[in-house]
Amino acid sequence: MLPGRPTADQLPKEPLQRLLAVMAWLRDRQHGCPWDLEQTFRTIVPYTIEEAYEVADAIERDDMGALKEELGDLLLQVVYHAQMASEAEAFGFDDVAAAIADKMVDRHPHVFGDLDIKTADAQTVSWEARKAAERAAKQQQQPAGTLDGVARALPALMRAEKIQKRAARVGFDWATTGPVIDKIEEELGELRTEIEAGTIDQARVADELGDVLFAVANLARHCKVDPEVALRATNDKFERRFRHIEKRLAEQGRKPADASLEEMENLWQEAKTQG
Repeated sequence: MLPGRPTADQLPKEPLQRLLAVMAWLRDRQHGCPWDLEQTFRTIVPYTIEEAYEVADAIERDDMGALKEELGDLLLQVVYHAQMASEAEAFGFDDVAAAIADKMVDRHPHVFGDLDIKTADAQTVSWEARKAAERAAKQQQQPAGTLDGVARALPALMRAEKIQKRAARVGFDWATTGPVIDKIEEELGELRTEIEAGTIDQARVADELGDVLFAVANLARHCKVDPEVALRATNDKFERRFRHIEKRLAEQGRKPADASLEEMENLWQEAKTQG
């Protein structure tokens, strides 16, 4: 053990304080970890996003052991960012915790105040109204736009849904799903036109395909379906059925590349009967 370095038993015993101390030592300029010392807010962001998705995956699999581990990994990301902010004398972990606690109290006046809210839908309306007021307060010099604050780094489907919800709050929305489905068909027609053109313009195809995806996300919102969750479920379903194809072909000593599309389609239909 080099002088100045702590041993594991010298770290705080209380779990959160222990984690904060571990991170502080990892970033210690003299005795810290070289990799951790090289990191910045921007280089850590991909890990933060990845850990959030791994939390979601553990929940999807109903794996409580994995969820405990992944929540720890996600908490480490919060502690990591807070440590770097503390080094820059911007804020610390306690400031992060205090700010979110205060925000939760402010946004739940039916729990911590006198407001009477009976349903989850009513709470959603109240929540969004308070968020809008907060955004407006932050931009007193310049009126807040309806779409301000929707993070650009969000997954595209999730961001599309949030943008559409914001627009809907000010009346820019269809009342029923019928016109939404019509819009999807209209966008598909425009995409088909581009694809069937003599020379395919990839930029225009990408633009039209984006319009289709945006319209489909809008339909998901109208159907009260989370498009990210729905697509993840379909990804899992595809993977499960394709693995069935691989398994059945392997029983014959073959691989998918050795089979015809018709053979694989028959096995796909077989897989569908199994869920």
